[in-house]
Amino acid sequence: MRNLFVFITILSFQAGFLPLFAQDADSMMIRKIYTEALTNPVAYHHLDYLCNRIGGRLCGSPQAEKAVQWTKKIMEDMGLDSVYLQPVMVEHWERGAKESGLVISQKAGRHELHICAVGGSVGTPKAGITAGIVEVKNFGQLQSMGRKQIEGKIVFFNREADPSQLYTFDAYGGAVDQRARGAMNASGFGAIAVVVRSATTAHDNFPHTGNQHYADSVKAIPAFCVSTNDADSLSLWLMKDPALKVFLKASCIQHPVSPSYNVIGEIKGTVHPGEIILVGGHLDSWDIGQGAHDDGAGIVQCIEVLRLFKALNIKPIHTIRMVAFMDEECGQTGAKVYAGESKRLADAGKEKHIAAIEADRGGLTPQGFSMEGKDEEVNKILGWNKLLQPYGLWSFGKSGSGVDIRDLKSQGALLIALVTDSQRYFDYHHSANDTFDKVNVRELELGAAAMGGLVLMIDRKW
Repeated sequence: MRNLFVFITILSFQAGFLPLFAQDADSMMIRKIYTEALTNPVAYHHLDYLCNRIGGRLCGSPQAEKAVQWTKKIMEDMGLDSVYLQPVMVEHWERGAKESGLVISQKAGRHELHICAVGGSVGTPKAGITAGIVEVKNFGQLQSMGRKQIEGKIVFFNREADPSQLYTFDAYGGAVDQRARGAMNASGFGAIAVVVRSATTAHDNFPHTGNQHYADSVKAIPAFCVSTNDADSLSLWLMKDPALKVFLKASCIQHPVSPSYNVIGEIKGTVHPGEIILVGGHLDSWDIGQGAHDDGAGIVQCIEVLRLFKALNIKPIHTIRMVAFMDEECGQTGAKVYAGESKRLADAGKEKHIAAIEADRGGLTPQGFSMEGKDEEVNKILGWNKLLQPYGLWSFGKSGSGVDIRDLKSQGALLIALVTDSQRYFDYHHSANDTFDKVNVRELELGAAAMGGLVLMIDRKW
């Protein structure tokens, strides 16, 4: 009887403490992940090379091809179980010579403008164009002015990114439509070009580029972004002299689509190799900067997740896959090709994504993760707060994920985005200001470690 009592006591002890032991083991491994990332900043050195030795990586460019081969070699040198290239046909737009912009006014004087062409824009005639300019805040105002006031002129879209928005992605979202669809809408009323205020809350002399769309039903006209400082000045000069003219010149070229690649590396799962936990970012960037925050930081952080697993000899249960997507900035063709092939494999019963994490919000201080998925999956991650909060990860919620992983939703995958402090991100985004020196080594490595810790927990608990 006494032996039975001892046996029951031992079972009760184990039932109560085994979960605590498991939690302690998870906590200790997460601590090791952070220690390795912070004391051996490999991701930061990789970003240095990507930015300073390769530079801006516009899809279809020689720099993008160099980045593909560099990323492949980095992952091969890590000794991953599999590294391969996935062919993609990408948009190939070339900016050409540096753009010119000039205000010409008898009352306000002559002033050079800090401008750049919007991605995908057509060029101007070789001699440039000179015309009067009209300022509008939105498409509704454009429509109310009509063809009579707009035809033959340059339209100046000057709606600012709302500085009252605490989350700057919301401010960006409230302003970016004028860049994305401004030329298409203005052309319908006879405009010969558009100048768009840069989609940033910063006040500086950096024009911010980005992608835009034309419509077959209207003429494609040149589109430019202007710095926020010059947008403010141009508005004031127009008040002083509504008859002023603006000179614009760009030599953009749209080439036929070009071959490129997604770069994929993985550590095979020891128990469920066909179940995928994906980490990814986009390898391409705009050409006027170095693509440090957008999205070089995300690329090296995702590579770092795999390196951390290798360095700490963590044998994942599921396959951990890193994807460096190509062509996020222009047409998201890399994401579409990847999702299509993944669906084919899923339909054949060969693989299934259980979770996908995208890093595309800059190498700034990580604050947590946003998630798209079933309530029970989101709640499971919320239950890990005590393990992750000591590392400054406090923001967890059901929200958006990322452009490159969104098509994996059809597989039932939990989609996740690394959330960073957004306040400085749009100071750099799509501009010449997006350079390596704007990235802090600890912020970058903390983001990689945060992703590594979350991948560890998903792998162990899913």
